[in-house]
Amino acid sequence: MNILSLFVLIPLLTIVGIVFTRNTKQTRLVSAVGMGIQLIMAGILIFMYLAERKAGNTAEMLFSFDALWFPTLNIHYSVGVDGISVAMIALTAIVVFAGIFASWTVDYLSKEFFISLILLASGVFGFFISLDLFTMFLFYELAVIPMYLLIGLWGSGPKEYSAMKLTLMLMAGSALLLVGLLGIYFNSAPGGGQLTFNIQEISKIQIPIEMQRFLFPFAFIGFGVLGALFPFHTWSPDGHASAPTAVSMLHAGVLMKLGGYGAFRVAIYLMPEAAHEQAWIFIILTSISVVYGAFGAIVQKDLKYINAYSSVSHCGLVLFAVLMMNQTAMNGAVIQMISHGLMTALFFALIGMIYGRTHTRMIQEMGGLMKVIPFLGVVYVIAGLASLGLPGLSGFVAEMTIFVGAFQHTDTFHRVVTIVATSSIVITAVYILRVVGILLLGPIKNDHYLQLTDAVWYEKLSTITLVISIAAIGLAPLWLSDMINVSLWPMVQRIAGNGLAGLL
Repeated sequence: MNILSLFVLIPLLTIVGIVFTRNTKQTRLVSAVGMGIQLIMAGILIFMYLAERKAGNTAEMLFSFDALWFPTLNIHYSVGVDGISVAMIALTAIVVFAGIFASWTVDYLSKEFFISLILLASGVFGFFISLDLFTMFLFYELAVIPMYLLIGLWGSGPKEYSAMKLTLMLMAGSALLLVGLLGIYFNSAPGGGQLTFNIQEISKIQIPIEMQRFLFPFAFIGFGVLGALFPFHTWSPDGHASAPTAVSMLHAGVLMKLGGYGAFRVAIYLMPEAAHEQAWIFIILTSISVVYGAFGAIVQKDLKYINAYSSVSHCGLVLFAVLMMNQTAMNGAVIQMISHGLMTALFFALIGMIYGRTHTRMIQEMGGLMKVIPFLGVVYVIAGLASLGLPGLSGFVAEMTIFVGAFQHTDTFHRVVTIVATSSIVITAVYILRVVGILLLGPIKNDHYLQLTDAVWYEKLSTITLVISIAAIGLAPLWLSDMINVSLWPMVQRIAGNGLAGLL
């Protein structure tokens, strides 16, 4: 059994275990044990990966496994990981584990809820380990489709509208993506020979530039829809606001990262010439995402909408960084995916816990909560400080790396858009400090809040897991940065080429 296949198999076995549970308590226990094992496996994978690299293994992908499963189209179950994939697998394992405990009180159709949640996680794990474009797309769809049920059945507010809007827009993105992937496949053997979906094999050939120019927008926008690329982001705030707590955590913390990861791993890596030519268009769009999302968060009064627009801004930074196509900025993009995944999962967990006590998400109806729920209040402040980029937390490491990499470009266009993007730091500080001040400080506005109780054990376990991860990256980022850089170097060499050789 290949170790990477276990990351798909363990969730599926957990689902089988849930099917045979008899009550909600057993369902929670099986879910927690299964995702706890998955988290341990992620730690083992990091250790094994670092050990292999230390031993001198220079293979681009480690722990590879390949099996032909559809000969007619040369489709393989092909898996392997580099430092970037390992980091994303670890992020997913942490967020899913925390999400299980954030959902501890779900009792309506609890068995179906946890099955859908873990099925989504299985698709995400499969996506990050896939080296075959068709298999990657299959897992991509597996991760997206359960969102409709999770929001439509267990959501709140206009949940049917939000679930339908999210599903239709992501399916539209999938249709664009499928065109791009099939185009890459049919141009994977320009000199003759067998067509292939294998990313590593395609990276060794050069897709004709005319086809790259045609296919690149399909692939980049297809992944960009999931990464909240402007103007295709409108599904995200509504989806976040209506989703239950754990689904919001996975949605913003993990699922949206499939967009940034895919845009980098597939669109830019396999079609670098077209990426260079068309990057300026998407850099403008991602710059709008970064600033517009931050301004959008300022005017919101609902806690979930604030964090949803904040996610549009922070995920925009990921796409902005990968389009800079140099090693420093792309390193920052990967760290930003991990950092934002952790801190936005923490935010949504806290919002769910606060809502469960106050029965409102409107910040103007709250106040003085630090006096009655000090643990949750302190953790909320930590999440906010990570979001606005306080040194010592993960957000600072990610954003600083992105902007340093972006400034390596010396032309006027790149410098101007980078300055525009950096303005989001100030805007983010405005809405974070404003919300913290209204929500936690000042007098208690409702006497009912005097009866509130602070976090219980499963809430503390969920939030502490995320806080420790955020602090670990912020205080000791080099091990993660080095692991990513080793994998980025050969990729950036291909992407940058002679045109950007000085920026490597």
